[in-house]
Amino acid sequence: MKYLTLLGSTGSIGKNVLEIVRLYPDRFGVKALCAATSVELLAAQVREFSPQIACVIDEPHREKLKRLLPAGCRTELLCGVDGYKQAASHADVSMVVSAFVGAAGLVPTLAAIHAGKSIALANKETLVTAGDLVMPLAAEKGVPILPVDSEHSAIFQCMNGENPREVGKLILTASGGPFRSTPVDEMGAITLAQALNHPTWSMGKKITIDSATLMNKGLEVIEAHHLFGTPASRIEVVVHPQSIVHSMVAYVDGVVMAQMGQPDMKGAIAYALNYPQRLDIGMAAPDFAALASLTFEKPDFTKFRCLKLAFEAAEAGGTLPTVLNAANEVAVAAFLEERIAFLDIPRIIETTMDAHGVITRPVLDDVQEADAWARRKATELLCR
Repeated sequence: MKYLTLLGSTGSIGKNVLEIVRLYPDRFGVKALCAATSVELLAAQVREFSPQIACVIDEPHREKLKRLLPAGCRTELLCGVDGYKQAASHADVSMVVSAFVGAAGLVPTLAAIHAGKSIALANKETLVTAGDLVMPLAAEKGVPILPVDSEHSAIFQCMNGENPREVGKLILTASGGPFRSTPVDEMGAITLAQALNHPTWSMGKKITIDSATLMNKGLEVIEAHHLFGTPASRIEVVVHPQSIVHSMVAYVDGVVMAQMGQPDMKGAIAYALNYPQRLDIGMAAPDFAALASLTFEKPDFTKFRCLKLAFEAAEAGGTLPTVLNAANEVAVAAFLEERIAFLDIPRIIETTMDAHGVITRPVLDDVQEADAWARRKATELLCR
């Protein structure tokens, strides 16, 4: 039995994890469920899985959760960063699924690593903001970090058993989002409803907007750089609208290995949860005879400026990826509230990055200060 802490149990990744737990109750148990503000869904999950700990963002939400649970419920209710850290380092837990959205996942994931827990990583911002700290700490503690993003899981699978020194480049695939074919001169009129209408994947709102700007792919470039120790100059992005090829690895002899499957996150999640064995989760392989074609094209860096900015941050390193991510979170939140236009997102990120004095070898305090500074700067830019 593998006992889990789930950071982000009410999001799309978290709900898929719990589907797999339901399929294999003799193999997985849940010790802690953590969410931010989705208290009603969390309460339903607590009633179903009876974890020892449930944690939310603050005291008012903890009180609301308490009211939603039956009298005599034995689950300990916690809140805030300290609560998340306690859940992540629970003595009986062997794996922490890091699935919070945004930089909020960093501190509890670090707590889990310090406690020696295996990490199933779906929170890419943990490595985007502090990869230079997280990966050495994981190596020091002997903690495996197993990727849950479909692209990084694909690369991980393609490299399994191979010599990493023989890797020529990593090739991340992107669906292209809803605006792959939209002319550049029409990008300024994009509405929130259009941006939330992803053609392939069903995700939370923030990640869906990141996919529409291709920032999500940019963050994945930075994550791949840290996960696999590959320079950004040897990471390529190709647009693949069918989303059957999840990513590829090109080796020095010209051989390319690709991992393929249905566009469904459960495959990557199950692989991380039960690594190195695979699980039968009732998912069929793609019907290749029925597929009309698999196509690939270069991304348009002019139209999708966020992707270019992410490559620039990856190449610069230090605190610049932290600033990129923080400014993006502020800008996307404002766009979701319809306070700014779609093209204001890259404008705010770029202006914030340009104003930042990069710290090349940051410690955790530097990362957290850069994050806070970037959020203040980006917030100022919302009104310009």
